[in-house]
Amino acid sequence: MVKVSVLFENYGPYHMSRLEAFQELCNLSNWEIFGIELARSQHKYQWKADPKSYPVNLCSILEDQPLEEVSLFTLIRKSLGKMHSLNPDVIAIAGYSHPAMLAILAWSLWNRKSTVLMSASKEDDAPRSAKTEYLKRQILRAFNAALVGGKPQKHYLLKLGKSCDSVFTGYNVVGNDTFHPNNISYLSTPLNKSFFLTINRFIPKKNLFVLLEAYAAYRQAVGTQAQSLVLSGDGPLRSELEETIHKLNIQDSVYLPGFLQQQDLLPYFAHATCFIHASIQEQWGLVVNEAMAAGLPVIVSNQCGCFEDLVIEGINGFGFDPNNQKQLTDLMLKITSQSVDLEKMSAAALAHIQNFSPDYFAKGLKQAVEYALSH
Repeated sequence: MVKVSVLFENYGPYHMSRLEAFQELCNLSNWEIFGIELARSQHKYQWKADPKSYPVNLCSILEDQPLEEVSLFTLIRKSLGKMHSLNPDVIAIAGYSHPAMLAILAWSLWNRKSTVLMSASKEDDAPRSAKTEYLKRQILRAFNAALVGGKPQKHYLLKLGKSCDSVFTGYNVVGNDTFHPNNISYLSTPLNKSFFLTINRFIPKKNLFVLLEAYAAYRQAVGTQAQSLVLSGDGPLRSELEETIHKLNIQDSVYLPGFLQQQDLLPYFAHATCFIHASIQEQWGLVVNEAMAAGLPVIVSNQCGCFEDLVIEGINGFGFDPNNQKQLTDLMLKITSQSVDLEKMSAAALAHIQNFSPDYFAKGLKQAVEYALSH
């Protein structure tokens, strides 16, 4: 029997959906699958997912403390102890930026275990230097195979030296069924008016100040018929964003409900007119998956890692330059004009995102594991 571990820093709702689909697929091959997370919670992502509500095998290296509150020495010691006790044949590791992930990769090499890298990185999602790219090439040599989100992510790994036949796609997916219009349309609307929706951590790369300026120009152009804007999320820029909202005099039509767990976001997905993701840098942007799974047309920055794979221009949404505020304003105007068939665009978004499901992840990871075992 093949034993496969799937390692993330912390399992949120969409990680659970991925593991569940992978476990179901691998049961057919009599493989033993178990998820491993460095910690049950972390400050970086405040999502909550109860493992008991999913039929998956999941173990936490740190069960009682957030990831950021434990010393690196303690974390690595416990991580290596957990790997020794589980003794998997193959380990799928989500990235290598965290030192504990590198320690587990080193353990895999020492114990001659097969490894699969799970990665959402693309070439332009962060500043690159020749030195760091050289180090990445050396680390990537330690992985037998890789699972990535889509075209730009695969292109980046190929540029770093991975062979084309060792890189598979399907990494960046969510539990589409959770967001399907048939499952959320009954929910009461959180606002008694039409609205654009965006969901972000309030940090610089999310480009929220440009979004607010674009929305203010849209509102000025449309007047009293303008749709509202919901900015869900929280983070260090919240007070500055609130100040900007007041300076732009749009406080009566911009709503900040704070950070919301998945269940609390569903009413917003159910009743929004369109979803906007304006990031300057983004490895992928899973909230775009969620929005499309809810049947929402999308306006997505062309710097988002998901743009090339998910957005079909004029069919299920539109792309824009995140540094071009006027372009974003014009797209808001376009969406709320009579020139766009929103029902047709909604149907196209819902249909396209079915290609990016937990089953897609499961198939891609199984192919990567099989490749890793044979190489």
